[in-house]
Amino acid sequence: METPSSSVHHEPWNKGKIVGQKAPFKLKEIWALRVRLQMQGRVRELALFNLGIDSKLRGCDLVALKVRDVCHGDQLAARAIVMQHKTQRPVQFEITAATRDALQAWIQLAALKSDDFLFPSRLHESPHLGTRQYARILGHWVDELGLDRADYGTHSMRRTKATLIYRR
Repeated sequence: METPSSSVHHEPWNKGKIVGQKAPFKLKEIWALRVRLQMQGRVRELALFNLGIDSKLRGCDLVALKVRDVCHGDQLAARAIVMQHKTQRPVQFEITAATRDALQAWIQLAALKSDDFLFPSRLHESPHLGTRQYARILGHWVDELGLDRADYGTHSMRRTKATLIYRR
């Protein structure tokens, strides 16, 4: 005998969705997007993209960075150490010259101070860019490159540099 609740058919949450690992960006895609962001003068997005690739941080950690995390005084650091939110463990990463240039341009343009979030929110209710907004920005980048959004996500940024290093 069937109970009424067992006869009701529920759609699986992932029906029609691609689940699993997100693809890392390829080197030609990275350069195509960097050039596009530079040519269009999208300073904040270029800084966000470059730092996302260099740092290999989770989205929640990337958007929560403060200026002081990447600067020593008024100089951008070549390396940074950040405490990860999820694991509560420190992670060190190198900041390449191109990323330092992009960050310097963004910090000057936005007139950010040491205690400010590196990527402040445009909304007054939120102190920094949210992870969902970061994901939306990344989705727009994927669209601009003519790639499938289902294949790329914020974790793609995290995986990209490690994949490039591994392939060398």
